[in-house]
Amino acid sequence: MSDTAASAAPAPQISPDNPCPFLRALVAGNYVGGHIVPLPELTGTIGRATGKTGFEGFTARAKIFMVAQIANGLGPFSQLRSLFQGAILDALRNGPLDKHGAGSRILDQHAVVHEDEIARLATFGSDYKAPDGSVERGLSAAEIKTFMAANFQRAKDEHPPSYGILHCYYPLLMLGEWPVLLDIMGKGEGKDRYLSVAEVRTLFVDKRFPDRIVAMLQR
Repeated sequence: MSDTAASAAPAPQISPDNPCPFLRALVAGNYVGGHIVPLPELTGTIGRATGKTGFEGFTARAKIFMVAQIANGLGPFSQLRSLFQGAILDALRNGPLDKHGAGSRILDQHAVVHEDEIARLATFGSDYKAPDGSVERGLSAAEIKTFMAANFQRAKDEHPPSYGILHCYYPLLMLGEWPVLLDIMGKGEGKDRYLSVAEVRTLFVDKRFPDRIVAMLQR
C-alpha cells in the first residue's frame, strides 16, 4: 500500500475494545479497517510487516491466520463467522486473547495509555547499541520473558489462589504478544536482538510504526 493509498481516506476510528497495540496502529495508519477485516487481508497485512518471505513467510502467515480466527471466540459459530466474514477488531476485548490484567497494563480497558507502565517496562531492560551507533533502552528475548513472568505474578498476587490454576493459559497468550513484537519490530540479530522501549512507547501512544515497518507495510 502506497503513502497515497494509505492517506487517501481518513483512518477509521479506533475502538477501546481493540486492545492490541499492533492492530490499533494498523487501523490508525489506515492499513486495515477498524471493524470487520477479512482474515486473508489481515493475515497478509501483518505478514508484510514481518518482512519474512518464502517458507518462513508462509509459516508466519499461517500462525497469524490461526490466531486471528480464534480472536473473537472459540465456539463453532464464532469460528465460522471469523472464517467467512473476518476478525472483528472492535470486539476483541474480553475475547479468548484478552489476558484480563495479566499483561503489561500499558493500555487499560478504556484505551488510556499509562506512562508509568512503560517506565516499568524499561526497568526490565538494558541499554543496547542501536544500528545507527546510538544507545537506547530495550529488552532482549530473555528480558521480555522475565517481564511477562512478572506481569503474570502481579496479576496472580491480586487474585485468589485459584487464579494460577484457572488462568494457567495466560502465559501461553503472552507468547503471542511481546515475543511477536520483538520478532517484528526488534533491532539486531540473534541474542543481540532487542525491542526498543522508545518504539514501544510510539506504538502505544502515537499508534505509529517505525519507518522500517511502514516501508514493509507499503510494499
